[in-house]
Amino acid sequence: MNVKDIESVIAQLPQSELEEFAAWFETFLTEAWDDQIEEDVRAGKLDALLQEAEREFEAGETKAL
Repeated sequence: MNVKDIESVIAQLPQSELEEFAAWFETFLTEAWDDQIEEDVRAGKLDALLQEAEREFEAGETKAL
């Protein structure tokens, strides 16, 4: 099955099933994003950003949300 096949099947879903699928897919994408962030943290890919944020905080260059 390819993307076009999947698109075709999704387009034919009744509204209630489309909403169910949309909710599932949103959760799927969120979890995939979380997994990628965790992998990047473990690999040290975000270390430079963390160091920059810490430097800005210590220099008083941040403001409360």
